[in-house]
Amino acid sequence: MISFDLKPYRDQPLYQALLLGAACAVVSLLLIGGHQSTHQSISDHQTADKLAMLAQVLPASRYNNDPLAETATLSSDVLAAPATLMLARQDGHFSAAALQLAIAGWGGVIHMILAVKPDGELLGVRIISHTETPGLADKIERGKSDWITTFDGKSLLNTSGNAWRVKKDGGEFDQFTGATITPRAVVKGVHQGLILYQQWLSTDSGEKALATQMEDAA
Repeated sequence: MISFDLKPYRDQPLYQALLLGAACAVVSLLLIGGHQSTHQSISDHQTADKLAMLAQVLPASRYNNDPLAETATLSSDVLAAPATLMLARQDGHFSAAALQLAIAGWGGVIHMILAVKPDGELLGVRIISHTETPGLADKIERGKSDWITTFDGKSLLNTSGNAWRVKKDGGEFDQFTGATITPRAVVKGVHQGLILYQQWLSTDSGEKALATQMEDAA
């Protein structure tokens, strides 16, 4: 067995440089491996959170594609940020769409998600997060009140433009005592979401999606 005595080289600059380089390489590989593992874990959790959020308004029985992979960004000056549209398909046919959007409320930005049938009828609306006044404006949460369910079944076809307001403003949606601004913002956000969806239907992507739904109905 051949052995080498490294003792004479240990004080040499080249030896020390090689040793340092090897140590750095090992550390770098460990960091890369740890980053990839952590990044994948975070990504998996984010996907799970998004699917759980989507499930609040869009039952899994209505689609068998990945709506998170078929999205479009829709912009509006009314909203606090561009909305994200997620397309749901059942065996390749357009079955529903969900929109994640944000609008300014009283205490900050209100984040919500809504889902619609291809014809624009609302399947449901839910609040994702908000910073509105606890005990008053938090009735927009499904766990605090059933107010948010009053949007179910509404659409631009069966509810006129003037009706998309709280009753205090001449519309048909209830407001909360001492907290009118919050429900007013939610109604405005839902209405704008439906408008954006209707506008998307007139784009090439929307027309193609609607064509597959029409084929399914035929």
